[in-house]
Parts: sequence; C-alpha cells; structure tokens
Amino acid sequence: MGPPLRALFYYLPNGIHMQSYTPATEGPGFEITPILSPLVDPQAMVDLKGDILVLTGLQNLPAKPEGPGDHAGGTSAFLTCTHVTKSETDINNDISIDQVIANAIGDATPHRSLQFGTANGATMGNCDSGYSCAYTSNISWADAKTPLPKLYDPQVIFDLLFSGFDPEATAEEQAKRRANRISVIDYATGQVESLQTKLGKTDRDKLDQYLTGLRDLEKRLTAENTEAVCSLPAMFSGAYPDFTTHVDLMTELMVLAFQCDQTRIITFMLENAGSYRDYSFIGAQGAHHEISHHMDNPDNFAKLEIIDRWEMVQFAKLLQKLKTSPEGDGTLLDNCVVFLSSEISDGNAHNHTNLPVLLAGRAQGQLTPGRHVKYGDNPPLANLFVSIAEMFDVPMAGFGDDGTGALPNLKV
Repeated sequence: MGPPLRALFYYLPNGIHMQSYTPATEGPGFEITPILSPLVDPQAMVDLKGDILVLTGLQNLPAKPEGPGDHAGGTSAFLTCTHVTKSETDINNDISIDQVIANAIGDATPHRSLQFGTANGATMGNCDSGYSCAYTSNISWADAKTPLPKLYDPQVIFDLLFSGFDPEATAEEQAKRRANRISVIDYATGQVESLQTKLGKTDRDKLDQYLTGLRDLEKRLTAENTEAVCSLPAMFSGAYPDFTTHVDLMTELMVLAFQCDQTRIITFMLENAGSYRDYSFIGAQGAHHEISHHMDNPDNFAKLEIIDRWEMVQFAKLLQKLKTSPEGDGTLLDNCVVFLSSEISDGNAHNHTNLPVLLAGRAQGQLTPGRHVKYGDNPPLANLFVSIAEMFDVPMAGFGDDGTGALPNLKV
C-alpha cells in the first residue's frame, strides 16, 4: 500500500498586489514575478517552479458581501464558496471543502482534520461591517452553523499531536502537561456568559450550535493521544519571540503532522481577515489592511510587494520542507495538494474575481505542476474544489453556491 494523499489549504489576508504577482506568459515557460521569486531562490537553494501551478482567472462570486464587508464575505466563502447573510449572531454558512474530504477519509488518522493559524481572534461580535467574527476568524466549517476554531499556540499543538511521545516522562509529568493545555471552553467562557445574558432563547440556541465546534476542539485538546509513529524532534520549544519564528514553528508542525500521519487534512490562516499586522520588521511600516487600501499610491505598492514576498517566503519554506521529506518513491510534496489564496484579489478594489491561486504538489500524479494556467471564461473557484475532492475519490456534481463540475487543465 502506497503513501496516503494529503491536502493543505493556506490562507493569506488582504489580497495580493496582483501587478507584481501575475505572470504575463502562460504554460510551462511562465516567468517568475517579483512576488513569486521566493519560490525560485538560488541563494536559498530553493527551486519550486516545477512544483507549482499558478491559476489565474478564477472567481468566487458568492464571497461578494451585502454592502461593505468584503473581508468577512471572502473569508467565510474561502473554502465554502457560499454566500453568507450579514449578521453578528445568525451564523449560516455551509460545509467547507476540507471537511467534505475529512468526512470521507478522516477516520484513517488520529485527527480527522487540523485547523491552524497565527491568530486566535474573537468568535463573537462584529468584526467587519456588521458581519460576525466567526466569518473572519475561521475558514473551516463542519456545517452551516459550525465553524471549526483553529489552534495558534505551537506548544499546545505539539502536545496535542505528540503528548505520548516522551517514553521517559513520568505519569505525573504527563498529567501536568495535560493540565497545562489550553481549555478552549474556559478561554471563551467570559465572552459566552456576557453574551448569553443579552440573548433570547432562539439566539441562545444558535450560540449553542456555534459552541459545538469549540467543544469538539476541547475534546481533542484533552483526550489521550496515540503513540508517535514517526521520528520527532528530541526537544521542541513552542516559544516564539517574533512573528517569523511563530510562522516557522507552525510550518514545522504542519509538516510533522503529515509525516507522522496524525492527519491528512490541514487548514492554515496566516492571520485573520483584514489583518492589521505591522510589518515594520521587514521594512513595510503600517497596518497591512490600511496599506492594502493602496489608492494607487506607489509607496503602498512597494510595501505590499515587500509583505507579499515575505508571505511567499513562508510558503516556500513549507513547500521546501515537504519536498525534502522522502516518502515512498518520491517526496511528501508529491503526495500532497497544497492550495494557497486570499479572500480577495486587489486589496483596494476588494475584487472576488481573478483571485490569486497557487496549487503545489503533484497529488500522486493527478496534477501537472510547473505551469501558469489562465482561465479566460472566469470559472468559479468551487470547480477547483470539486477537482480536489475527486482526487480523494469523493465524487461531486457541484459545490457551494456556483460549482458546476471539475476544473479542466490541472493535468496534461
């Protein structure tokens, strides 16, 4: 029996500076643009051009909001391709593609799927022009009412995945480790109690439905773990003195989770929707969200290019780790399909058309990377997700609000 197939869905906030991202030429001869340049960096001994598919022309029209709120609309539809109604309390989305696949294959691993991120974010209240924070902080949805909260503390994640790893740990030490894990329910109690006093019975019922996802995560955090099935670091420190180190740790954990077959489905949010992170540490001073509203200002364009290239460096680190991990007759990356995009394309126009989409890996021969594929008929992003599901032998006639079938030209 050969290696398993995995899928990883990687989210970037605030769009991408499309002028510096989009290749001008199509096919295998496409040029590496400034923002894509970290994927081909001879100095860092990285050459991933032959491992990626640049897809342009895809659109996610269900993400278009009711008036302002493109970040919430785009993020809620990021993996669901479903239009949500503007509300702070009436949560109503649909199942995300990662969970469609997890429902089919999740029983084969200790964790049906894993949701990671670099920011926790609020789960209730108004986070974008009247849209619930549930829509801006989550991309994975078990069903219409249940977003799956993400883990963002590397040490908590390591303990969750590998708590039974240390054969020399005493029972007391293992009990102490379990006691120190973050309780998601406890963490959210203050928010929940303050809100429940203001809600009627109907809204309290909806809140209970929402908390189902939190309770599921709580069970995973407190449950005993299985034995490790792979080689793990002798020591792991979840401390992150800076943001880059935080992302590096999350990258390492995602690769370890795949290597150790802890899960075959991962979602990762590099910050929440509309992130205001300041990237002064790489020379782009100011809030990312404000810079993304560039107003055609060349200074903002320059800062966006710096930020987007830094994001692509992080993505390249992930792909390189997967590529240098031997598995079967190839590499871990050969046995993956990795999807990267953002909730919008241009941060100023808030477009949900011509989205920046990258696929990486070969999906065990079901993808032909090393190309730029331009779709002139603006197919829905949902059709790509139909294709990804079919890679896992999950047949789908459509998906989301506008999916009509598989996306062509992913393999030649």
